[in-house]
Amino acid sequence: MRYLRVGPPGAERPMLYAGGLLRDLSPVTRDIDAAFLAAGGFRGDPAVLPAADLDGHRIGAPIARPGVVLCVGQNYAAHAAESGAAPPEEPIVFYKAPNTVVGPDDDIVIPPGAVRTDWEVELGVVIGRTARYLHNPEEALACVAGYVVSNDVSERDYQLVRSGGQWSKGKSCETFNPLGPWLVTPDEVSFPLRLRSWVNGAPRQDSSTADMIFDVAYLIWHLSQFTVLEPGDLINTGTPEGVALSGRFPYLGAGDVVELEIDGLGRQRSVVKA
Repeated sequence: MRYLRVGPPGAERPMLYAGGLLRDLSPVTRDIDAAFLAAGGFRGDPAVLPAADLDGHRIGAPIARPGVVLCVGQNYAAHAAESGAAPPEEPIVFYKAPNTVVGPDDDIVIPPGAVRTDWEVELGVVIGRTARYLHNPEEALACVAGYVVSNDVSERDYQLVRSGGQWSKGKSCETFNPLGPWLVTPDEVSFPLRLRSWVNGAPRQDSSTADMIFDVAYLIWHLSQFTVLEPGDLINTGTPEGVALSGRFPYLGAGDVVELEIDGLGRQRSVVKA
């Protein structure tokens, strides 16, 4: 099952894609939000829902504004190497402001004075059940509502030079988390997943979740030891090699087009604006 939200910012309508048809979820929920996900999502017969179509409307992020966005750094072995770091012994965790989340085709806006804005294709995990002090990673996957394409846009100067010792300054600028298009339920997702990114049509990242140092189940279990994960929360699970930070590619500038894709989760396209 796949969820989608369509419409102008702040007024998106929830939709469901099942059986090859798009359906309007408005009769059963106001949004793809914490309450909807905590209840297990849509459990009825999709045929009872009215048919829907995109009609050229904007596609929003597939979840309403999350309570928290938790991110994992250097979680792909090859990316840790290109960053000049040894693979971490336990997950590196930082926060990203929830208001960074925008639609999959919305613009990425470079902050004033920024000079090292970078792209990061990531597998996003959306929580559907409260995770608190889980006993082991085997319990963790039951807490997943679905998976999503996430772009953890980063301003490296803010992140690494002006950080003050942490990364969130370089991660929390407005529009720095295009998300979607789909939220795909776990029953439709088969691992490993291929992740790819392009800038102006040129390939950048091409990797697999098989290169993750800590897998999804481990990350959820680990995070639950330090914080309570709640329905609607978003976890960005790390990016593979091929970002501008590697020194192999230029950073983003106004007019650039960033495209991301993950197997089975869809594709997004963002234009970079000053």
